[in-house]
Amino acid sequence: MKKQLETKMGIFPMPVLMIATYNDDDTVNVMNAAWGTMKSRDQIILELGARHKTMENIRQRNAFTVSLADADHVVEADYFGIVSGNDTEDKFEKSKMTAVKSEIVDAPIINEFPICMECELVEIKEGEFGCDVVGDVLSLTADEDVLTEGKVDISKLNAIAFDPFTLGYYKIGERVGNAYKDGAQLK
Repeated sequence: MKKQLETKMGIFPMPVLMIATYNDDDTVNVMNAAWGTMKSRDQIILELGARHKTMENIRQRNAFTVSLADADHVVEADYFGIVSGNDTEDKFEKSKMTAVKSEIVDAPIINEFPICMECELVEIKEGEFGCDVVGDVLSLTADEDVLTEGKVDISKLNAIAFDPFTLGYYKIGERVGNAYKDGAQLK
């Protein structure tokens, strides 16, 4: 028998996304966002709080990058979620991470995170729980050490997911099936 839960946040895993932008003074700002997914094959959608420094920066620069957090950097990823760029000027510097400027959009690429999507702002829709931010993904890059035969190897990536039930982070990695093949046995 199923039991009704108090929360309505029932989708797991939720990706741990690092949204990076530039501040007015060209310093790097990064926030942790679990509310995001691909909207289509080349668009991403994020739900971000309207008062986040990241939202202000996206509005001003019309660009942002999205990186997947990994198990090696869970401390930094969590830090980017619990410290506000509105209150801490040197937030990125304190993380000891490094960044380079994207050659495609006006946003930074965080070197330590293995996958990065460089995004151009398409639209922002104000909503009840924040802003829906839609971006065109103009480029997707990955560190060579997470690739096998030119494709991202999830077992090498060590991406982390957010568990809204227990507020924990979990490492993703074990393959348990083959999409578009395993279900064919029921045809």
